[in-house]
Amino acid sequence: MAPGRHRTGRPHADRSGGAVNENLAALVPELALLGAAVTGLLAGSWLPRRRQWIVAVLAAAACATGLAATAVTMATGREQTVFSDAFAVDRATDIGRLVVLTALLLIIGMSVETVRGHRRETEYWVLLLMTGAGTLALLGANDLLMLFAAYLLAGIPAYALAGFAKDPSGTEAALKYYLMGALLGTTMLAGTALLYGAGHATHYRELDTGLSGAPYGLVAVGLVGVLAGLLFKAGAVPAHYWVPDVTDGSLTPVAAYVTTLPKIGGLIAGYRLLHQALPGTEVNWPLLLAVLAAVTMTLGNLAAFFQTSVKRLLAYSTISQVGYLLMALAVATRSDLAQRSLLFYLAAYAVTNLGAFAVVTELPHTRTLDDYRGLARRHAGLAAVLVVCLLGLVGTPPTGVFLGKLEIFSAAVDGGYAWLAALAVANTVASLFYYLRWLAPLFATTAPAPADTQAVQGRWSAAIAYTAGALSLLLGLAGGALLPLTTGSLLR
Repeated sequence: MAPGRHRTGRPHADRSGGAVNENLAALVPELALLGAAVTGLLAGSWLPRRRQWIVAVLAAAACATGLAATAVTMATGREQTVFSDAFAVDRATDIGRLVVLTALLLIIGMSVETVRGHRRETEYWVLLLMTGAGTLALLGANDLLMLFAAYLLAGIPAYALAGFAKDPSGTEAALKYYLMGALLGTTMLAGTALLYGAGHATHYRELDTGLSGAPYGLVAVGLVGVLAGLLFKAGAVPAHYWVPDVTDGSLTPVAAYVTTLPKIGGLIAGYRLLHQALPGTEVNWPLLLAVLAAVTMTLGNLAAFFQTSVKRLLAYSTISQVGYLLMALAVATRSDLAQRSLLFYLAAYAVTNLGAFAVVTELPHTRTLDDYRGLARRHAGLAAVLVVCLLGLVGTPPTGVFLGKLEIFSAAVDGGYAWLAALAVANTVASLFYYLRWLAPLFATTAPAPADTQAVQGRWSAAIAYTAGALSLLLGLAGGALLPLTTGSLLR
């Protein structure tokens, strides 16, 4: 058994036909989102258009319910696996739930003015709830079949969201998103079949035993296939091609979603798979993940250098951020710091990235870097949030991403990949260039952008921007107290 793992005292399900733990109370966050989606869909069929905001309130209430249930689970310390051990509710699942549900609440807030009064407003909220539920399912997936089902639930509604506006750019974004998802989803399913053939099981605990003596080539190809689907979710190289076009072509709140939530689900799911099912295999997957991390962070940064579109710049930025996060997966079984660095970094990245997107949402006519010239004089608060979030994405103290990067670089060194940590530091310094290209025009005193270009959309997106910026700083300042909450063994 790999270090840091333990078998709990709770009764495991007997996978040969014994009692099965079907405790639905363990799945309150997931059921709350799905229940709200079904209720919202039915309610939206008779609500007048001017009252479809009720479904948004229902969606927010479902997220709040999930957050409350997760807080109770963490306070009581109860960890368990349910439904034949196919889903694990442990510390990684709980922290992931907190991050996903908080991020979903922020996205709901920044979407209010974008979809208010739209003839398909209800469908927007329902799709958001369903893809959020799929993301939650990815967090605790403890079985290959559960993992693939969660992949589909998180993905299919997201394809529809990408094309929600039904304009040419949105349609193109949805088509590219769907085609890449279908291709790599099929690859993932093939990989699942190969791992099942090699290990004669789909549950991670049984795969850990079955794959130890399986043919090397079969395990290697199967693992690459499954990882292809998870890398697609995360937006990592070589499954990153959809990220810039989907981010640029979809509605800004949807762009905020696709660059944030799928990454949380895909990376935590990948960490659990590698840590639980593949620690004893001869396949050198740590080196594979280290190389992918290096290529992803470098390509994302290089591609962002000379972008002029703010949404495309954030798209390539998010690719580079995935490169840093993949470092934790590379040392999943090599460092005790891997899990806590991954979970904390994901939380810090989520609020910081959403803060930047909330500013972009609040200023719907500012599409290029030059459109932000003189913003600090007209909207000082939004400019301040943008400074906090963009410098936060670099990893500047005292933001949460700074502490997250420090932890993840330490984990890489502790896991034997000092060269990867050094490359990550170099990439971090290099990334400052393109973030400053965006920040410099904010304080320009000559030739500011026209006032109508910097017209604000309303109050909701601004409130979300301030909230996310404050959370980014709070995670950095209170990191010492919050980091211990991310530790705990994964259940099997």
